[in-house]
Amino acid sequence: MKSIKSLLVLAALSVSSLAMAEGGADRTFAHMEHAREMSLQAYQATQQQAETTLASSHTEHTEHAKGLTQ
Repeated sequence: MKSIKSLLVLAALSVSSLAMAEGGADRTFAHMEHAREMSLQAYQATQQQAETTLASSHTEHTEHAKGLTQ
């Protein structure tokens, strides 16, 4: 009887540790997903800013060139 109780306790502890391990993985995955989304947003903002800068620079050069030819 004592061995059955100890076996049940051991089984209960191992099952609970597995459940906690899986919950930790979910939190870690959610954290990584959030970090990826933030990184992607920052990258897109940087790319958009670079395109805007490039477009305004191109417009200035075009206007300057038109002024020289007239």
